[in-house]
Amino acid sequence: MIEAWSKIRSQLLGDYRIFQLRRDTSRSPRTGKAHDFFVLDTGDWINIIPVTAQGQVVLIRQYRHGTEEVTLEIPGGMVDGSDPSPQAAAEREMLEETGYAAEEVVHLGSVTPNPAILSNRCHSFLARGARQVAPPRPEGTEEIELELAELEEIPGLIAAGAITHALTIAAFYFHDRYQPTAAQE
Repeated sequence: MIEAWSKIRSQLLGDYRIFQLRRDTSRSPRTGKAHDFFVLDTGDWINIIPVTAQGQVVLIRQYRHGTEEVTLEIPGGMVDGSDPSPQAAAEREMLEETGYAAEEVVHLGSVTPNPAILSNRCHSFLARGARQVAPPRPEGTEEIELELAELEEIPGLIAAGAITHALTIAAFYFHDRYQPTAAQE
């Protein structure tokens, strides 16, 4: 049976606005030896699939500095300290990045983006009945272009490599598994 490792010490190595880097020294329950592990502490993330009444998904294109390429994905971002919940953060990000609001927002599921080095979760939401209520208001470093796609086109966009963002793909997996209750239909 796999057991949890016991943490001997934890040291903050740096604070970089959106994450902190720490070194944890933990003892293996199997060997008793101590090892160092590096962890990025960051707040939880959200993403949201806005679907219009006509069955179109509101996607965004934006440049991503990590991969140095333009990606096609769904709206998303960090849960800010001022957000009362991940759902509120998802609604805020959708409005900021797309100008869309929705009649109903449903939590689809949550994942740990990379539990080997990240301490957070990403919460995925579905925005049903999404409609544009304002112009997009991207933050200072965001340059976003909106794109609409038919919901049934999404698996093909993923298979063709047009959508490569892992958390966007995870959200669409949750969407495909989603079974609304009778009250939600």
